[in-house]
Amino acid sequence: MKRFLTILTAFTALLPAFAQERVAQNKPYIDLRPLHFGILVGINMQDIELKNTGPRTVHNDDGTVSEQYVLCEADAWNPGFSVGVLAELRLSAHFSARLTPTMHFGAKHLKFKNMNQLDERGRPAETTQDLKSTYISMPLDIKFAAERFNNHRPYLMAGINPMINLTGKDQDYIKLKRYDVMMEVGLGCDFYLPFFKLIPELKFCYSLTNTMDKYHYNELQDVNMHAYANAISSTATKMVVLTFYFE
Repeated sequence: MKRFLTILTAFTALLPAFAQERVAQNKPYIDLRPLHFGILVGINMQDIELKNTGPRTVHNDDGTVSEQYVLCEADAWNPGFSVGVLAELRLSAHFSARLTPTMHFGAKHLKFKNMNQLDERGRPAETTQDLKSTYISMPLDIKFAAERFNNHRPYLMAGINPMINLTGKDQDYIKLKRYDVMMEVGLGCDFYLPFFKLIPELKFCYSLTNTMDKYHYNELQDVNMHAYANAISSTATKMVVLTFYFE
């Protein structure tokens, strides 16, 4: 927390360099409301952190033993969009609590490399999967804002974000659990316009749980997919979200 306060103080100290003179304030009493509401729209970039199991020894149905070695990686960032609503409770002059129910639409792109199947150049056979995700999130954040200067006010935020994943195909290589909990931190700035307040915010979200469905391979009808489904032991979802709030 001390590091966040230091960054915010330094950011606030730079503001006079960009605006030496005081100007008329738009909506000077808007922050004194005990409870206010708004809407939000934004874009998100979803990623996933994977832990590969490495080579695995398996017992085949005919009684023989073989080794399976499949590597998996998230090889691309996939843009998505977010939409939701905002409820903010004023706690003090600098602190407030926010509840922002949001839907995040996006996808993660996975690449599998089968090290047991090599082409004539010695390169492993590759298979891909688009892991589509539609999350309903209910983040509860604490917002710490600096003093207002003219018509802008920077802030830092942090909180916990429970999420529900509404998508997931039973016959994909990898399937994520329905429920997840993320930690999120970010920064933004309130801009006081003549008719409303605009708040751009950048935040980083990281999963606190193993989001992989370990028993998903039992649902696969194609036994050749088991090697890919068992290639990963754990996953952690990550997101970068750029949000615009309108109050």
